[in-house]
Amino acid sequence: MQHVRVWDLPLRLFHWLLAAAVIAAMLTGQVGGNLMVWHGRLGILIAGLLGFRLAWGIVGSTHSRFASFVRGPAAIIAYLRGHWHGLGHNPLGALSVLGLLTVLGLQAGGGLFANDDIAFQGPLYGLVSKDTSDWMTGLHRKGFWLVLALVGLHLAAIVFYTRVKGEKLVGAMLNGHKEVIGNQPAEAPTGGGFIAVVFALAIGIASAWAASGAWVPPPPAPEPAAAPAW
Repeated sequence: MQHVRVWDLPLRLFHWLLAAAVIAAMLTGQVGGNLMVWHGRLGILIAGLLGFRLAWGIVGSTHSRFASFVRGPAAIIAYLRGHWHGLGHNPLGALSVLGLLTVLGLQAGGGLFANDDIAFQGPLYGLVSKDTSDWMTGLHRKGFWLVLALVGLHLAAIVFYTRVKGEKLVGAMLNGHKEVIGNQPAEAPTGGGFIAVVFALAIGIASAWAASGAWVPPPPAPEPAAAPAW
């Protein structure tokens, strides 16, 4: 058995930061009240993290790139039949990654336009009508249960692969190394150097900035009331 580096440090940091941010956002959203301010900030953070991951999926190291693990139906069927072997995400794991990124992106994006009819408005609330914001707020609230279900499935899959297949997924995402048995191909990942990190960070920061609404012009000041004619 040999230990091969599979997950690069930027991907591992992204993974754990996203997990913490999603859990915190779910908790603050359910509690509400004064924590809604932090709920909004966490949504902006999640948008930035997702922007980073999309960029890292293009310029990151081998097993972080979408091109290396997003496969077609043939690979999925081969995996289900036990004929697929490789490092990184397996074909079903790739679907899980894409599903989580998509749902979290839609959930965070919808929250940017949402409101609670009391004191909270998303940073991009002013770009849409009140009716549109209310509609997106409803979708955002329903999306919570979809996110919760996907997180639950993700955790269940980790338990299954750990207990049944003996794959130490959590350990691999902590130290970046995976145990490889026998003659399975075990080439270390390439790419994802300093320039790639800077580029992905720039995309992530730009995504968070755009989500923050800092570029949205402030609403016009109300016109002064007319002086009474007496």
